[in-house]
Formats: sequence, C-alpha cells, structure tokens
Amino acid sequence: MKVGDQLPPLEIPLTRTMIVASAIASRDYQDVHHDPDLAVDRGSKDIFMNILTTNGLVDRYVTSWAGPAAVVKRVRIRLGAPNYPGDTMTLTGTVAAVEGDRVSVDVRGDNALGTHVSGSVEVEVGAR
Repeated sequence: MKVGDQLPPLEIPLTRTMIVASAIASRDYQDVHHDPDLAVDRGSKDIFMNILTTNGLVDRYVTSWAGPAAVVKRVRIRLGAPNYPGDTMTLTGTVAAVEGDRVSVDVRGDNALGTHVSGSVEVEVGAR
C-alpha cells in the first residue's frame, strides 16, 4: 500500500428495501427513511438513506479492500446529495497516507445527483 493507490470502485444498488431495512437495523426510526408520503410532506422526493448506513457502507468498502485483519481507527464523513431508491452509489477511494501499520483512505460515494458522501477512513492493517 502506498500513497496514491486507488481502491477498486464498488457499485451499490440503492433499493427501497435496503434503505428501509438498514434504517431499522440501525434503530433509526425517522419516518423519512421508511415512509414515502411523510418524506415527501417534509420536502424530500422520496425516502432516503440514513447516515448510519452510509457510515457502515464506507467502513465495509475500506475494510474489504484492506483485508480481514484491518481495524478501523477513525471514520470522518460528510453527507451531500441524498441516496434515493432506484439509484446506484459508487464508492471510490485513494490511499492518502501510510504511516507504519496505519493507512488513511480518502473515500467518496457518488450517485446520479452528485456526491453523497466524502471523507476519510483510517485503518490499522497490521504487519505486512
């Protein structure tokens, strides 16, 4: 692993079931994540993914690349465009820093509306 290495992109289909199930699994019962009528009443075009799911997907993306021994030390993300059902989010990443066993990866997730998530993940990869 070296600075500038690109992680392979990961496309994630954004199904209505995935958005609702992941909100419930993370105990986020806000109606904008499962009730389309209420989401529209509150100004959204549809239900949308919650930040806990986004955080989990970013974590999964980096740890799948870094390997089963990787331990997440820090995740810093910022949300942008919503993830709506029927779209696809494509995660991409670049190694930003390597210090001993610690690797920092800049991550971005884009959908048809633009950037859904951007940030960084720091993992400890162990001796290689």
